[in-house]
Amino acid sequence: MLELRPSCEGCGKSLPPNATDAMICTYECTFCEVCALATLRNVCPNCGGNFQHRPIRTRAQLQKHPALADPHPVSVDEAAHARFFERYRNTPASER
Repeated sequence: MLELRPSCEGCGKSLPPNATDAMICTYECTFCEVCALATLRNVCPNCGGNFQHRPIRTRAQLQKHPALADPHPVSVDEAAHARFFERYRNTPASER
């Protein structure tokens, strides 16, 4: 079951369960679309994976399985990510 984290780990933007710009990696690191695709260039700073849009959970599903309420700390070190990104710059996500 996805946690549906309520905020971007890059900029702190609110990402409610119905946010169409929420993106996650395979470990559910959660970023807004701008952070995931522009700032991080589609490379998760935690695992090196790529991002996909987070699925939308219906209201009925949210009643049964609510999203997390506590925001995740904003924690992207841009200089460290730039070095990390260099390792994956020319490697497709399927080969990382």
